[in-house]
Amino acid sequence: MKGKSKRILSALLMVLLIAATIIIPNYNNNVNASASKTSISKVIKETGATVPKYIFLFIGDGMSYPQIQATSYYLGTTASKGGVKTQALSFMNFPVAGSAQTFDSTSFCPDSASTATSISTGHKTYSGTINMDTSFKVSYETIAEKLKKQMDYKIGIISSVNLNHATPAAFYAHQASRNNYYEIGQEMIASGFDYFAGGELLKPAGSDNSKESIYDLAKKAGYRVVRTKAAAEGLRKGYGKSIIISEKIADGGAMPYELDATSNEWHLADYVEKGIEMLDNEKGFFMMVEGGKIDWACHANDATSTIHDTVALGNAVDVAIDFYNKHPEDTLILVTGDHETGGLTIGFAGTDYDTYLTNLENQKISYAKYDSDFVAGYKKNNTKFTAVLEDIQKYFGLVPKSKATAAANAKLILTDYEYNRLSEAYDMTMNKPEKLDQEEYVLYGTYEPLTVTITHILNNKSGIDFTSYSHTGLPVPVFAIGNGAELFEGYYDNTDIYDSVAKLTKVK
Repeated sequence: MKGKSKRILSALLMVLLIAATIIIPNYNNNVNASASKTSISKVIKETGATVPKYIFLFIGDGMSYPQIQATSYYLGTTASKGGVKTQALSFMNFPVAGSAQTFDSTSFCPDSASTATSISTGHKTYSGTINMDTSFKVSYETIAEKLKKQMDYKIGIISSVNLNHATPAAFYAHQASRNNYYEIGQEMIASGFDYFAGGELLKPAGSDNSKESIYDLAKKAGYRVVRTKAAAEGLRKGYGKSIIISEKIADGGAMPYELDATSNEWHLADYVEKGIEMLDNEKGFFMMVEGGKIDWACHANDATSTIHDTVALGNAVDVAIDFYNKHPEDTLILVTGDHETGGLTIGFAGTDYDTYLTNLENQKISYAKYDSDFVAGYKKNNTKFTAVLEDIQKYFGLVPKSKATAAANAKLILTDYEYNRLSEAYDMTMNKPEKLDQEEYVLYGTYEPLTVTITHILNNKSGIDFTSYSHTGLPVPVFAIGNGAELFEGYYDNTDIYDSVAKLTKVK
């Protein structure tokens, strides 16, 4: 009996220990959340912050410290022709900077639907879920919806990717799955938001193309839907609700990568400038702007495209800064990311303590444009590897030893190891199996083996590397300037971004 009693006592102690490990963290989380809210109110009182009339929220999808720093180093290095110089993006000089954790209810490596939900509603949820709880029964009202309903602010949503993609959708939709594109499009129209601009809608007539087009529904709901640069330029304040679809559409129905865009087409900054014109009013406005192709470039491990799209986001922020300079007492600008993508790292084993970021200037097109404009042709025409190498040299700067001249940049000449990697990747692209094994997936992910190997080699020769084709668990920076900026200082959860905006604007 004594042995049995000991076993019962041990079991009871184990149960109590497990209960403690479950209850105590939850209790502490509640205390921290309460303390956070108290701190927000305290900061508002101490700083004398008032309700900002104009709020800009810039989200670099997939953008964290590595993307921003790599861009700053690249700009400084190329401007100085190789020196150890930095050139800050304007928002890096904002007076307030904080850090936000990005985990969700599913993972420490979350997705855009859940992280944007946290930013827009202050709630955690599953990866892939937009503004609904983990039971899929409760929907959350977003900060944009509240500002529209309670404050009568005009609302603008801008994205360099599809307007019913996860991040923009998280400010107006409520869906168990981010893949419910048609339903998200319906909610986009039902939101009554005043200005949408960016890439085209995914599945606008439903998965089977049998439903009434979202574009037609938009027109019936009173939206002007424009698809050309000329029509977008012709929009004027007072024209009412508008949807601008980029005239130039690239991979996945999104705007082109900044690296591929021409000077005579609209960039992200142009849509922000037009948005300010359309939204400006006495009551106020809220504008969310997503640099969505930063994420897409990082997924593909294309460092050069990542940097150029981060610059594009910075240029868009500059437009908001110009507006802020005219209305400093009434404006709040926030710049953050939803999560980090790709595990981007400044530094590579093959270059030790050195970086050669000017090498990246030799890349002339994005991985996606190379796929569509060149790789597709290689497959169709069974192009020889020797001819492929000529394109690689022209558009990425990588030089085979056999083609190297005295004037060639030694840092861009392919070693035997790199040449063999390219040759193997070319063979894989030309004869790609239906399913990759583990080794092949680590090398190529889901991308064209030839293209991703080209960018890997150029990245590495420049002193840049990636660890993943997916998202990572890094925190993201939060930069702030303007009325209420002090609320965004410190190290906190991404849900606190919503909490601070909500407290500041006094929405219920």
